[in-house]
Amino acid sequence: MLMLLALLVISHGVGNISCSTVPENSTDMLALLDFKAVITNDPSGSLSSWNTSIHYCKWRGVTCNTKNHGRVTALRLYNQGLSGSISPSVGNLTFLHTLDLSTNQFSGQIPHLNNLQKMQILNLSYNSLDGVIPDTLTNCSNLKQLHLYHNLLNGAIPREIGLLKNLVFFALNNNNLTGTIPPSLGNITHIKEFYLQVNHLKGTIPDELGHFSNISMLGLGGNMLSGTIPLSLFNLSLLQVLELRTNQLRGSLPSNMGDRFSNLQKLLLGENWLKGRIPDSLGNATTLKQLVLQTNNFTGQIPSSFGKLSSLSELDLGSNMLEAKDSESWEFLHALENCSALRVLALSNNQLQGVIPNSVGNLTANLQYLFLGGNKLSGTVPSSIGKLAGLIYLTLDGNSLIGSIDGWIRNLKNLQYLYLSENNLSGPIPPIIGNLTQLARLLLDNNGFEEGSIPLEISNLKQLINLELASNKLITGEIPDDLTLCQYLVTIDMEHNFIVGNIPESVGSLESLNKLSLAHNNLSGTIPAALGSLKLLNMLDLSYNNLQGEIPRDGIFRNASAVYLDGNMGLCGGAFDLHMPSCPSFSERIESKCTWFNIFTPIVGFMSLIMFIYKFPRISYKDIAEATRNFSELNLIGRGSYGSVYRGKLTLAKIQVAIKVFDLGIQCADRSFLSECEALRAIKHRNIVPILTACSTIDNKGNDFRALVYEFMSNGNLDTWLHHRCAGVAPKYLTLAQRISIAVGIADALAYLHNDCGRPIIHCDLKPTNILLDDDMNAHLGDFGISRLLRDFPSTTLGHSGSNGSVTVKGTIGYISPEYAQSVHASTCGDVYTFGIVLLEMQMLIGKRPTDSMFEGEMNIVSFVEKNFPKQMSHIIDAHLQEECMSKRFLLARVERGNEVHQCLMSLVGIALSCTRLLPSQRMNMRQRYSLTYEPKEHIHRLIKSK
Repeated sequence: MLMLLALLVISHGVGNISCSTVPENSTDMLALLDFKAVITNDPSGSLSSWNTSIHYCKWRGVTCNTKNHGRVTALRLYNQGLSGSISPSVGNLTFLHTLDLSTNQFSGQIPHLNNLQKMQILNLSYNSLDGVIPDTLTNCSNLKQLHLYHNLLNGAIPREIGLLKNLVFFALNNNNLTGTIPPSLGNITHIKEFYLQVNHLKGTIPDELGHFSNISMLGLGGNMLSGTIPLSLFNLSLLQVLELRTNQLRGSLPSNMGDRFSNLQKLLLGENWLKGRIPDSLGNATTLKQLVLQTNNFTGQIPSSFGKLSSLSELDLGSNMLEAKDSESWEFLHALENCSALRVLALSNNQLQGVIPNSVGNLTANLQYLFLGGNKLSGTVPSSIGKLAGLIYLTLDGNSLIGSIDGWIRNLKNLQYLYLSENNLSGPIPPIIGNLTQLARLLLDNNGFEEGSIPLEISNLKQLINLELASNKLITGEIPDDLTLCQYLVTIDMEHNFIVGNIPESVGSLESLNKLSLAHNNLSGTIPAALGSLKLLNMLDLSYNNLQGEIPRDGIFRNASAVYLDGNMGLCGGAFDLHMPSCPSFSERIESKCTWFNIFTPIVGFMSLIMFIYKFPRISYKDIAEATRNFSELNLIGRGSYGSVYRGKLTLAKIQVAIKVFDLGIQCADRSFLSECEALRAIKHRNIVPILTACSTIDNKGNDFRALVYEFMSNGNLDTWLHHRCAGVAPKYLTLAQRISIAVGIADALAYLHNDCGRPIIHCDLKPTNILLDDDMNAHLGDFGISRLLRDFPSTTLGHSGSNGSVTVKGTIGYISPEYAQSVHASTCGDVYTFGIVLLEMQMLIGKRPTDSMFEGEMNIVSFVEKNFPKQMSHIIDAHLQEECMSKRFLLARVERGNEVHQCLMSLVGIALSCTRLLPSQRMNMRQRYSLTYEPKEHIHRLIKSK
């Protein structure tokens, strides 16, 4: 390539170059042309001037030194939208001291630049470069700044980088680097800024980093670093920023650490496993502006010495075990009155008790974020909080607060987010709330607001995104028609109240609506067809009302997994997957109910049977043998307690099916076949594996043969996604959204079995291998071989067994509920327990079944999670889920949404633990599955929509 270009130069354009006043150097020009040759996209035309009619020293982005024969000393092409690879020919620009290609779309590997010994600045940040960091960079002995952050680099950090002793800026953050931090980096003693955050680094923080005597910025957060923080780091007196968030660091903080950090402005240690007391001496680090210690295991009181931090703008101590229960331990709040710059005070999810002191109203008028949710606060909200007129975000949710909100809320006119959920607040929802015109999220659910209608003034909240009024039970009246003036609404949740009237047709104009939940009210009339035109609507729950008429068929109504209509006896029609009865024709509607019941039903039943036989004809042993290629191992997809499951294709029906063939040589296999037939013959639910037909005949040797034919589920069972890793096949990981969707589906299936299918059915063997996933990753519950049909419906309530409880209960070790060890009674609460175990296995300990060897003696999966919940969530969340959640968290504004993932996971664990209580009477029942449907799902919807 270089020779060809040399010939081109000789034959063309020589005259133009020779008359230049800049000394000539063909090596640099050819290197630059090589660089241009591999550029695949140049949207801004930044390289359009790069041709031989213009001297290369005048090309855009090129700087030359005329004293050195026109040698290129700088190449600056940042933020030009360039695509392609970086040509190795750049390494021939041997006089280069600055190479800045940042904020482009370069891909491929970093070329070897070992000849650039004069280079002082290398900036390749904000590209898509991958591969390892070449250790030949260490030949660039004069390098002072190394910017490689925000790429896709992988592999280990070369220990040889420690030889670059002139480095003052070193940034490899936001890549995919693995391995440990090389102790040799401690040799870069002139370093001032050092960034490795958001990678996959493990191991301990090397003590040698304490040699950075000139350092001002040190960032190691967002990795998997463990061990204690080296004491040597606390001697770095010039340090301004220490960022170690989101690791697995342990131990306590030195009591005198604040005395050593005379220049510290940001101390960011959140989301680790640190413990002990927060040092009082931090109040002596008077330059502190940001102090973030959230999501650790800190105990004791909050130091009142923080009142000396006059420059403090953010104090985040949320999700620890900090205490305040008397006037002395609440003294810190009074002391913070001196922090006039304070904008964020986050104390959520601690052990703060009693009444909120009136001194809260004396905090600075600059305060914008006040987080007090998830504590043990009681009494009324002090009216003085209304003096904090600058508040835009207030959380008091998850406490035991009482009284009205009218007295203090009227003055907070800048509020954008108001979280008051899960308290005992009373009185009406005040109309004055309509004056808070900046509100985007209003969460008043799970309180005791007195009987009254939804204030019409809510329609004044034109910026409203979330309106959550669920589970107050005393909200009456109709849904305000003017609610549609709030055009930005994404979530409306009014379930579990006493709302009456029709669903306003105008709700169909809320084009941003993502979730609408009106379940468990007294709504009547028909479902507005306009809801089907809402393109963003992906969750609609209208269950348990008095709705009637034909179900619309457009939009969301095509997706049975997103629509909940149970408990509305008057509904009919709709999509086939909703499994609703057909709507009667006009002539049939004029007949009496008695005539319709006596005449029409048998006809429909007969016709349905004919259609069923036509679509799925009676199959023989030969049909099944042909479909499974004579039960070939290649068609085998699983083995169970009573037989094997094969994949097959029925010749007549021309569909893929799963065929469960029972091994009648196993005791009780025939009984299992009958149990499954009896259980499945009368149930239809979108989250239960549909049975297509059964085969009870003899094989070609005259032996009894039993088989069941189901719809084929292309994504296998949940167990293969949680545990199995096949050689040569890429690992399969479930996203948080998928896990929640699966959990919701199984919860709905169990709720249906226990409550809504006539005689209640107990599954008895819920586990990941019995949860099947279709093309869209929707969950379907299968294997009813040991299920129990209860004849005595009242006996199925929690803590009771069915009348057929004399039958010995079977199940799978690790999932079976503890009371079954002493009792022979099957009950719905046994299914609830196994659901909780599956939920823990699915959300928490990937790769750890409940029978894992780590659970020995008194330790089981439930006690392990209880031990670490809620303060040590990072101990129980699997690495892949943590990585996904971490990436979302870093993409979002930390103050506004930084706790969404944490709240979501907290909800899931809380639900799982409430299902696995030792006493059956203390477990939640599947009627309460709505807490699973809405609470975690809402958090994840917010995150996904925010990406």
